[in-house]
Amino acid sequence: MAWEPPGKDCGVCGMESCKAFSVALAVDLKDVGECPYYTKPQKTAASCGGGRPLVVTYTGTDVIGAPYDFVITAFLGEPSARKIVLPFRPELVETFDISTGDVITGRPTGAGCPVQHVIRVLEADPISGLITGHVVGPAFARENADAIDLKHYHMIGFEGVAKIIRRAPEFGFRMPFLPGVCMMHRTHTGLVNMVLHKSYGIHVRVEGIAIL
Repeated sequence: MAWEPPGKDCGVCGMESCKAFSVALAVDLKDVGECPYYTKPQKTAASCGGGRPLVVTYTGTDVIGAPYDFVITAFLGEPSARKIVLPFRPELVETFDISTGDVITGRPTGAGCPVQHVIRVLEADPISGLITGHVVGPAFARENADAIDLKHYHMIGFEGVAKIIRRAPEFGFRMPFLPGVCMMHRTHTGLVNMVLHKSYGIHVRVEGIAIL
């Protein structure tokens, strides 16, 4: 799909509207780089739990045109960025004895996301109820008869490697970002509370998640 300006009519490109800019693009009077919201698409191969790799294009704006500063991608050898969730009833972690390797399902109702997620657990804290894991494909739930359905949960945070699109994550700031391979492709916002510069890239964690 060809890139289109975001419809903000900011005038920075020298045209009176994004529509006029589109017309100028079509007749080669303007270049896409003259739009301040344009970011060259970056293709990244990703996989959700051992399936066929997906090619993901990061343009800097989500499906409704909301911009994001960076994408949180997976650590090397992991299928997706780490997701931190809290069941609406935290005691269910202890009740169901949820532990490393378990598969849980549920919907991040606290953030208003309509998509049910399947998460393979890395760590589950029976005291706080926090669960850290990887979002994996729905096949995991079908293949694991013992998958635990939490029904609903709060989306607390994400942790992984930051792919910079517009601006690098800054500690202590609430910033717009995109979770890698988000099924809705919607910009999220969160408070950056960890930034570590490692040999493999920028290790970042954000909490206090909301969908823009």
